[in-house]
Amino acid sequence: MENLEKLAEIIVNHSLKLKENEKVLITYFGVEAMPLVKSIVKEVINKKGVVDTEYINQDVNEYLNNHLTDEIINTKKEKLKYQVENFDCFVNICYRKSDYYGKNMNKEMHNKLMEALRKYKEIEVNERRWVLLNYPSIVDSNKAHMTPEDFYNFSFDAMTVDYGKMYEDTLPLKRLMEKTDKVRIVSPGTDLTFSIKGMPAIICSGQCNIPDGECFTAPIKNSVNGTITYNVDSPYHGEVFRNVSLTFKDGKIIDCKSSNKKKMEEIFNTDEGARYIGEFSLGFNNQIKEPMGDILFDEKISGSLHFTPGCSYDECPNGNKSNIHWDLVLIQRKDYGGGEIYFDDVLIRKDGLFVLPELENLNYK
Repeated sequence: MENLEKLAEIIVNHSLKLKENEKVLITYFGVEAMPLVKSIVKEVINKKGVVDTEYINQDVNEYLNNHLTDEIINTKKEKLKYQVENFDCFVNICYRKSDYYGKNMNKEMHNKLMEALRKYKEIEVNERRWVLLNYPSIVDSNKAHMTPEDFYNFSFDAMTVDYGKMYEDTLPLKRLMEKTDKVRIVSPGTDLTFSIKGMPAIICSGQCNIPDGECFTAPIKNSVNGTITYNVDSPYHGEVFRNVSLTFKDGKIIDCKSSNKKKMEEIFNTDEGARYIGEFSLGFNNQIKEPMGDILFDEKISGSLHFTPGCSYDECPNGNKSNIHWDLVLIQRKDYGGGEIYFDDVLIRKDGLFVLPELENLNYK
């Protein structure tokens, strides 16, 4: 119970910064997450907030998403509209049963749904306070090659790190990124350049995603050139993509390779913005060392980066809008092939370790 209460306290007081009488909606996708839901409810009530919960059965939701109609889409739109107009804060707790939900969805109707929800999703993400996390599941423990008990303990250790210290340790990286123009990334199969001149850098230390541990910005939209080859498997839209490699010219993806090139091309043809990058981020949660096919964990791996096709965030807008936001991860530690990151031709990270003294507190132990 101690780890549940600690995580609930972080969510309510650190992430949401809940005030008296504010309204919180907790949506959860697995009954297995009930102990955490109850702990969050208790913490909200202790803070004199107002709370409601919504349980979504994943199998029923999958069937519904595979049989979308205009009427269903409109109902979902009106429901989300009501929620963002009547709640101050949102907690979304996932419980992974499969990487292949969405495999059989109607692409045209799904895109139509995303377009219908976009306005209210943007309000939820950019104008409300929210938290997203994955409750530890048997599927994820198998993918992480851990026993369920060990994975449960690992997950809570990663989710309940000292976010206050993380924020302070990340401030020098934020300042450095915000005065940088040219970025170069070099790794096996990767030689990529782009500009982040004038873009803000955003510290992620438990405000929205849990676990957390990254600092992100966005490239100038048309500045990306070269090739990046990712070395972490990526579940997305009901498929698991392996050996992903993207080639850019003047910001646009002009070629892609993966274990399923055809499906990948379909995703990049979703809309015009899908072939441009919306986020560049460095990951440094010291509790997370290995990938497990869960992006909330994988994008925070110590010594990693992610370079994300699709929509940029309002916190760091580069003008790119899209219905996709696909975080793809490259680990640059020695045990994953190594690599370097240069800011304005100065080496700042080598083989996953920051080399500048002011950034050394972000290195994995």
